[in-house]
Amino acid sequence: MPTEKTFSTYSPEQGKAYAQARRDYHPNVYKAVVELHTATGGELDTLLDVGCGPGLAARGLAGRFNHAIGIDPSPGMIATARSLGVETSASKPIRYEISTAEELGSDLDPPIPRGSIDLITAANAAHWFDLPAFWQRSAEMLKPGGSVALWTSGEIRMHPSMPNAAAVQAAMDRYTTVTLQAYYDPGNLLVREAYAHLLLPWAVTPAVTAFDESAFVSKHWQPGEDFFVGLPEGDMDLFEKVMATGSPYTRWSKAHPDEAGTERDVLKMLRREIGGLLHEAGVEEGREIIKADVRGVLLVVKKRQ
Repeated sequence: MPTEKTFSTYSPEQGKAYAQARRDYHPNVYKAVVELHTATGGELDTLLDVGCGPGLAARGLAGRFNHAIGIDPSPGMIATARSLGVETSASKPIRYEISTAEELGSDLDPPIPRGSIDLITAANAAHWFDLPAFWQRSAEMLKPGGSVALWTSGEIRMHPSMPNAAAVQAAMDRYTTVTLQAYYDPGNLLVREAYAHLLLPWAVTPAVTAFDESAFVSKHWQPGEDFFVGLPEGDMDLFEKVMATGSPYTRWSKAHPDEAGTERDVLKMLRREIGGLLHEAGVEEGREIIKADVRGVLLVVKKRQ
């Protein structure tokens, strides 16, 4: 099962590194999620964040709900999420548990009751789900009129205003399509395509008819619009930390323990290559800045009343 295999590779140490390196989503993203959910009658009692990782989205949305639950199959991620406490609008702590997108907490003790969830969210995680099973279980767990909100940042590319941007992008492309190509799962490709081919409930087999295709909404963020907190840019240390949280690199590191972290590490070699390209364009050593170009997308699916 892709979800469990992927997320379970994160140790507690990697979970902490992920939480430190990954930018939070901009308040406008959370605002859009809530507005699209409530615009069609969705309530704000119970949130379930799936593939929650260290709890970014759960914390970002918890203040709007009476109850909030985050689930992830990775013990390392859940340990990190539990260490970063945030309360809901009813002053209740977020409940973090180990569970999958295919179970949605129905396997917990006590289980999350069927028909008890108002909003199911997944931030940069839905591409790992067994989608037919996820949609079927979501239909069971949601209240009538509840929503599923899935979003991703899509493929992050170099901003054209960067010095030597085209050459830096070419280096990035070689890294993803040659160096790490063997370590990409189908889910990584769904992110590259900004969820354009993510299977929705009416497209899986068998179709999950509890969801209303006519109420489906997709919202896109264009380059320059706020999708993450702060500008998507940073120095080379931050660039390396963020890139190290990517699942293809995590798989490469696991497959090459003798090279990971050394001068033969593929990410460190990419960093040196990009640094050289920036220096060729006149950037002084120690003043290298990576600026990204982000195109986010949010998909909202509604359960029938």
